[in-house]
Amino acid sequence: MKWIFAFLLAVAIFGAAALFTYKIFIRPELVMRAERQSSAPSVLTPDISLPEFQAAEKLRSDGKLTEARAALTAFIQTYPSGLHVGEAQDLLGEVNISILLSDYPAPEKEEYTVRGGDVLARIANKFKTTPELIMRTNNLSGTMLRIGQKLFISRTEFSILIQREAKLLYLLDREHFFKRYHLREEKLPGNPPPKINTRVAEIMAWKNGKRVGLGGRQILNSTRWIRLGTPGYVIYSEPDDSHQILEVPPPAQGIGMTASDVEELSSLVNTRTAVTIVQ
Repeated sequence: MKWIFAFLLAVAIFGAAALFTYKIFIRPELVMRAERQSSAPSVLTPDISLPEFQAAEKLRSDGKLTEARAALTAFIQTYPSGLHVGEAQDLLGEVNISILLSDYPAPEKEEYTVRGGDVLARIANKFKTTPELIMRTNNLSGTMLRIGQKLFISRTEFSILIQREAKLLYLLDREHFFKRYHLREEKLPGNPPPKINTRVAEIMAWKNGKRVGLGGRQILNSTRWIRLGTPGYVIYSEPDDSHQILEVPPPAQGIGMTASDVEELSSLVNTRTAVTIVQ
């Protein structure tokens, strides 16, 4: 029994000494180290992509749209996960639209001379585009054409990719990025499959409470829907600053975007436009 008592006494003595040493010497040192680490300034990773993005922004603000498009495309390819890739995509979309919907010269545009018997719908069908896109590109206020008139026609081949979880709609030209739009609302039937391949089935427009055709002046500033080939899938308009009052209420099912975005998108696509919807 004596050896047990001696062992416990030794443990008590050395344990107390160890505790004393920890409190007096070790713990203060650990606290000081923690304070130094917390007070030390964090080292920020330099944003090496920012100068290139700012240079592309300047090209756009200077009106050098072709150069800005090339710079932004290169930027996105170089920094696909960079801090400014989303901003670059939005800016590139604006540049692409500015080039497309104007008489700004670009390699993908072709000049066409109006001939006898030409009407806007026939020209649009010949070039696989839409009457409204020709009107907006050439700043036409009506559908009347005159023989010898020069028109810019864009040789685009658009398709649509909708990413539901990201709430983004990508407009692609020959599978290359053209512009992205943000989804506001989603009301889809049942449990949507992971992937749907479909097409644009119909462009729908309302003005003054009535359906209007796609080849006339009335379609300008109308409320648009884009009906897809899959039942229950329609891209519909929601009010925004430019369209505070819409001609028709939203459908029971579909994908909602701002009215301005649907109006723009509906002028770029047609019933040949392929649509892919993924989660």
